Order: sequence, then structure tokens, then C-alpha cells
Amino acid sequence: MPKSDNQKLKILYIKDYLERNSHEDHPVRAAELITMLDREHGISCDRKTVYSDIAALQDYGVDVVSIPGKNGGYYIASRNFELPELKLLIDAVLSSRYLTEKKSKELIEKLCAQCNEHDASLMRRNVFVSGRVKSMNETIYYNVDTIQEAIGQNLQITFRYFDWDISGKRNYREKEYLASPYGLCQDHENCYLLAYSERHGITSYRVDRMSDIQLATESRIPCPELTGKALNEHAKRLFQMYSGETVNVKLRFHKSLINVVMDRFGKDTMLIPDGDEHFNFTVSVAVSPMFLSWVIGFGNKAKIVYPQSVADRCRALCNESLTQHEA
Repeated sequence: MPKSDNQKLKILYIKDYLERNSHEDHPVRAAELITMLDREHGISCDRKTVYSDIAALQDYGVDVVSIPGKNGGYYIASRNFELPELKLLIDAVLSSRYLTEKKSKELIEKLCAQCNEHDASLMRRNVFVSGRVKSMNETIYYNVDTIQEAIGQNLQITFRYFDWDISGKRNYREKEYLASPYGLCQDHENCYLLAYSERHGITSYRVDRMSDIQLATESRIPCPELTGKALNEHAKRLFQMYSGETVNVKLRFHKSLINVVMDRFGKDTMLIPDGDEHFNFTVSVAVSPMFLSWVIGFGNKAKIVYPQSVADRCRALCNESLTQHEA
């Protein structure tokens, strides 16, 4: 590359170096920038030119702080992401089971590139991906992209759906699926597609168990129940993403479970005191074995009050479990 072209890129090299190497406790001196430009890019310049480039970056809006004095220098004070924000995003990547270990590491590395090398090295030290339960489907990242494209273009998708067999291999279901995608949501670290199909009606699919996703030529089948605000309401009712009859269920919980209820159903859930130790609340849920098992898991601290049919199903599930575990 000709020297004149390098000169044109000089200010970008300075910005990139400051982003990677400067922070409040380690300002970069002008002499360090001059050395970097000469050794790495073959650009010769003096202090006055560096001062001019720093001023131009500040005029452009880059938050470069200048520290005067013998031990002074320059550092970028604010970035696209603050350090606590990056840590939150990294934690979200780590906790997402639908991301594979490889993709998690790639995303974390991209997030670390948003801060200086000193802070990035500290964050990398505290990241442990190996050993976590992660998706085994490496293509899920691209599956999400294809689904979003289909939603944007108002098209149906075709795909294969599979279950894991006892040997850990994919057991594909016989028929190819055709569905109208309407939204993606995450529940308990898994990613689900909410869709409508002529064969199954309104349903959901685990994205990490979908493969060979292709855009179909047919437009999506209109589904008001999955459009606009109705999509969010449906996702709330579909408790833990397992299908079942949607019912308004009244429950009686011990007061020690208030945080559990708020975490699951949201802070707008109306809690009605029932004595000094308990409270009642009513929620609309898809009554499924998973919902009933969730209630049973709290033992004598949780009870289904109404309707009786749901309470009877819960009792029957308990009896089935007792029978299963009899000596």
C-alpha cells in the first residue's frame, strides 16, 4: 500500500489502538502512538500531527480524554457498551442452552472486542463455557436467521424435526414440516418458534431440534392469535412451551413463594392474602404435565384451588408417580 494511502488511514489506526489499549488507569502517550504507527503501519509522523488527529477524533464525537503532565496520555472514556453491560451480555450468552459451546465462545469473543484488552482479559479469565449444558445443534444460529427472514418476507418455511434417541443420535420424524412462523421466544434457556400449521394448528417447535429450514414459496397463513399483542399473550399462556388446554387456574401458595410467582408470571400478577401465611392468585396457563409438576414440586406450600378438574388431574399425576415408585 502506498505511503500516501497509509497516511489517509492514520487517524483510524490511532482510534483502533486507543480502543484496544487505553483505559483510565493506562492512558496511551503520544510517543507510544508514534511508535505504533511507524512499526505496524510504516507511517512517520510527529507529536503535532498526533495532537491534531486526537482533536479531530474528539470533534467527531469520540470521547477521548487527554491527561496532561509527564505521566499523561489519552484514553477513551465511554464506549458503545459499558463494562457492566458487557458482563450482563456475556452472562446471557453463557446461560443460553440453545447456543452451542462453539457459538458461545465466538459471541463472547466478539463482546470482549468491544472493550480494551485489559478489561477483555479480565472477563475472559472468568468465563467458563466447558461443562455447561449446551445445544448440540451447531446450525441453530443460522436457523434463527432463516426464520426471521421468513417472518420479514411473510413466507412459510419447510423443515425437518427430530428427537434424540437413546444413543444420542437424531431420529428424524417421518414427514417434512410446513409451517407459518410468527415469533421466536426463549423459555428456560431454550429457544422456541411459535407458528401455525394446517396439520397442528397453533403450535411451538424447539429451534434446536429443527434442521434443513428453507423458505417456502407460499405466503404465511393468517393467524390473528399470533399477530401483534396476541403473540405475547399466547407466549405467556403457553407455560414452559408445552401444549395443553388453556384454563384460568386459581392457586394458593405459601408466602415464601412470592418471589417464585413474580418471576414466573410477572409483577402485575394480583396476589390476594389468605390468612397470615398464604396468598391466592389466578393465572391463565396451558394445563400440562409440566405445569402440574411445577405445582407439585412445592409440596405442601402450593395447592390448586380451582377448577376441580385441574386439581383432579394433579392428584392423578401424583398417584401415577407413587405407583411408578412403589417397591
